[in-house]
Amino acid sequence: MRYISTRGGISPITFKETVLEGLAPDGGLILPEDLPRLSSEEVASLKGLPYPDLALEVFRRFIDDLPLEDLKGLVEKAYASFTHPEVTPVVKKGPLWILELFHGPTLAFKDVALQFLGHLFEYLLLERGEKMNILGATSGDTGSAAIYGVRGKKNLAIFILHPHGRVSPIQALQMTTVTDPNVFNIAIEGTFDDCQAIVKQLFSDLEFKKRYRLGAVNSINWARVLAQVVYYLYAYFRVQEAEGVSEVRFSVPTGNFGDIFAGYLAKRLLPEGIERLVLATNENDILTRFVNQGDYSVREVVPTISPSMDIQIASNFERYLYYLWDEDPERVRQAMEQFSKTGRLLFSPQERARVQRDFLSLSVTQEETLATIRRFYEETGYILDPHTAVGVCAGLHFKDHLPIICLATAHPAKFPEAVRRALGFEPPVPEPLQGLAEKPKKVVILPADPQAVRQFIEENAI
Repeated sequence: MRYISTRGGISPITFKETVLEGLAPDGGLILPEDLPRLSSEEVASLKGLPYPDLALEVFRRFIDDLPLEDLKGLVEKAYASFTHPEVTPVVKKGPLWILELFHGPTLAFKDVALQFLGHLFEYLLLERGEKMNILGATSGDTGSAAIYGVRGKKNLAIFILHPHGRVSPIQALQMTTVTDPNVFNIAIEGTFDDCQAIVKQLFSDLEFKKRYRLGAVNSINWARVLAQVVYYLYAYFRVQEAEGVSEVRFSVPTGNFGDIFAGYLAKRLLPEGIERLVLATNENDILTRFVNQGDYSVREVVPTISPSMDIQIASNFERYLYYLWDEDPERVRQAMEQFSKTGRLLFSPQERARVQRDFLSLSVTQEETLATIRRFYEETGYILDPHTAVGVCAGLHFKDHLPIICLATAHPAKFPEAVRRALGFEPPVPEPLQGLAEKPKKVVILPADPQAVRQFIEENAI
């Protein structure tokens, strides 16, 4: 298996090189040269496998330059840190299935990929005798999950940017209370899009990237997307067996297009099974406008009660464009250059029809999000976090004869204020979140200026 750039500017590289590269040198995102497709016989052999075994079977179809036993060891270490024996259990609540992705160390779906990626980074760096400085931006959960995946790992340091005052208090505490010497939290005086733009600019400076051995842990890193494909297959197999159906829909709350792109890859892997993906956004609805109107245009970021989705530029969107445009890297390159200048891409009715064969989409307001938390609790006794509630609201909107699997992307205790507004009380606090406010903190506040971040990295890189 070899990997290429969405913009066509690199020669094919190995999986190991892909992981350590992050963003391609030509500014594109890295993808497999060819997507595998599972046969009906292969699908039958995967049904019923425990989560780590399923992960290994999926990974080995994309990874051919790691010994299988070593890959198995990395998978086992990654998922040993989860508190549920199924890793990502699927539970039936009312008319929906809920895929619980919050049983990892930081109680968010990002753990599923980042626990694996942390061990993978350490393995590759020790094998090569090299060091790496990970640079990433977070709108909430990625930061803490990345930090918990990397903290204490050999030959690694991590620099995480988050928008100062624009993540939930608990999300901020989960990041800033990790005081390991190899962890650096940077609070940027701006939005998540500002953070992401700084990261992309620094990665695009190839001399700086090489000198400080920058690596990516954001969803631009292919290994993260690959790890997320697994739970779509796992949930599909469980619900298919329970419901006796051949097709399902997934409802995915998304802002950055990474999680739902993993679902799109799962759809491509299966000979049948995922009818469509419901793309659920909050008021930051650039992706919904893309699906429903063929209009991908940047607007002002609206702060909401689902802050991890408060994004206007979806960093994984380029990967989908590559497949939408029949794997034409030159067209992708031209489009992304145009978008960087104008902040807008428009799509023809024919392209929109093709998109709508993959996705349904709905933008959910904050009032609808709170009402969904309230109604779902009254009907099922189940507490949703405000991101999952966006997905549930959209899932209910598109519910027909097909089972809907809604991704529960975070534990509700991470967003107590939103839950209190909806229900009049805060959710119980699980053990990993207790006492965070009293712990020592390690964070630096910087302006939304690439030069300031560059200087900080120069002073602290390993």
